[in-house]
Amino acid sequence: MNCRPQCGACCTAPSITSPIPGMPDGKPAGVPCVQLDESMRCRIFGRPERPAFCGGLQPSAEMCGASAAAAMFWLGELEAATAPAA
Repeated sequence: MNCRPQCGACCTAPSITSPIPGMPDGKPAGVPCVQLDESMRCRIFGRPERPAFCGGLQPSAEMCGASAAAAMFWLGELEAATAPAA
């Protein structure tokens, strides 16, 4: 499966705890990664500085759903389900 054009849900919905170029402390859930370009594509895709977490996210029918909004919802639910207890 290929990424949906103009989506960026997987680069926005989850928190990322490892450093990202331009975000040395990672990023909180719901905040777009600074590496998203105008087309909502990753500027560091395939590069060694891309966090392993990002490389582990692969587009799938379950994760991406039928729209960017569906992907944001699914990933948000996953984020909530896997967040450390407060």
